[in-house]
Amino acid sequence: MRTIFAVYGDPIEHSLSPNMHNAAFKELGMDCTYHAYRVKPARLKDTLLRAQAMGFGGVNLTVPLKQEALKIVDADPLAAAIGAINTIDFKDGMKGYNTDGIGAKRCIEEEGVTISGSNVLIVGAGGASRAIAFQFAKDGANITIANRTEEKAVELATEVSSFGNARGCGLDDLKELIAGSDILINCTTLGMHPNIDTSIATAEDMHPNLTVFDIVYNPLETRLLREAKKAGAKTITGVMMLVYQGAEAFRIWTGVEPPVDVMKKAVLEGLKL
Repeated sequence: MRTIFAVYGDPIEHSLSPNMHNAAFKELGMDCTYHAYRVKPARLKDTLLRAQAMGFGGVNLTVPLKQEALKIVDADPLAAAIGAINTIDFKDGMKGYNTDGIGAKRCIEEEGVTISGSNVLIVGAGGASRAIAFQFAKDGANITIANRTEEKAVELATEVSSFGNARGCGLDDLKELIAGSDILINCTTLGMHPNIDTSIATAEDMHPNLTVFDIVYNPLETRLLREAKKAGAKTITGVMMLVYQGAEAFRIWTGVEPPVDVMKKAVLEGLKL
């Protein structure tokens, strides 16, 4: 019998998750299908209970449902600390996970970069920043969170400190912070379409031993990444975080190793639409 998977959110039309997961199921010959459904926060609990009763294999969540799910599902410790859930598995009750940080981790490690012991500078203090900061602190990195509103960065760093080394600050000394970093991660919307000429830093601010990861994936190559290349730094695009967080969800649901290259191709094709 065909197993159904889904992503819930509002809005949801922009989601590339169906492209990615359906391509993976087809590649592996699995009798599964993945759909996108618009769900409002007030309806999330009923919708999840219905999905569970109908035998869904699993569900992804996007804005604005990631925090609401904490009230409903049994969150694993990392997802509970992050304060957001993007993946729900129904094999043993209703278990919630956050795979965003793992997706970012895989992006870095697949490029041969070591997280443990690295000085990681995360710019921004929103939802993606939270997930990455908690995951990387757990993995042994030294985390600095820099944000336009310094108080938000300090508050987040204080929470992350329960998992590892973290500090928060403003953006005044960004150039000096980059100089002392091994990994720079942009978790802001600077450089995102249509404001493609903006960037958190230029080539003059960066150095050749730096790894620069921009979670923005529209455009595929942001100005930050172009500037990083000029500086001789290693660059990583935001598309791979989307792919790897989806791949981790696939692994949680099915126990099967996902075809990452196929999922990446499906996302890139979806972005061209």
